[in-house]
Amino acid sequence: MNPAPPVTIARTASYGTARMFVTFEGIDGSGKTTQARLLVEALQGEGRDVLATREPGGTELGEEVRNILLDGVEVTAWAEAALFAAARAELVEEVIAPALQAGKDVVCDRYIDSTLAYQGIARGLGVERLLELNLYATGGLLPDRTILVLLDPEDALARSQPSDRIERESIEFHRAVDNAYRALAEMFPKRITPVDGARPATQLADQIRGHLRDLS
Repeated sequence: MNPAPPVTIARTASYGTARMFVTFEGIDGSGKTTQARLLVEALQGEGRDVLATREPGGTELGEEVRNILLDGVEVTAWAEAALFAAARAELVEEVIAPALQAGKDVVCDRYIDSTLAYQGIARGLGVERLLELNLYATGGLLPDRTILVLLDPEDALARSQPSDRIERESIEFHRAVDNAYRALAEMFPKRITPVDGARPATQLADQIRGHLRDLS
């Protein structure tokens, strides 16, 4: 049996008159959610039509999956990855793709790279296998730019109040996820832009908007 061809990181589907699709990634407590919100506010302040969403979530199915994954019973690594992919497929089909087709900017708090970092690398399932699964699930849709907010895991945990199953993982796991994100930034440098989460939030937001000027 011949091995599957390598999967290329690129948007492979056509989504009409989309402006830009931006995702935010980082370990819990890195400040990525704050930066996603600040970007939405900045874009809206420029008069742009923006859809803000999150993963897992954003749809009825996605919120149910979120409850299972973050607040429910323990699940195996592959079950975890498959549930994230199912929620992502629904979010793209029902929310993200229609918004892009309507010409809106889309800002999403987490997307495929979360699965590649948490399950693909930190849990050892493999980047290529999970990338291929998720490209099928999303019709090949990848962000125009992914902003990776980096922060030392101990500092990130000190900022946050661990409240769900994944957040309560050991500091060693969070370090593994941090290393995984850094590895992904090296794998896909044209799409993933790392930024320093230790900077003041408003300064970092201005820097991020500058990184995205070429898309808008």
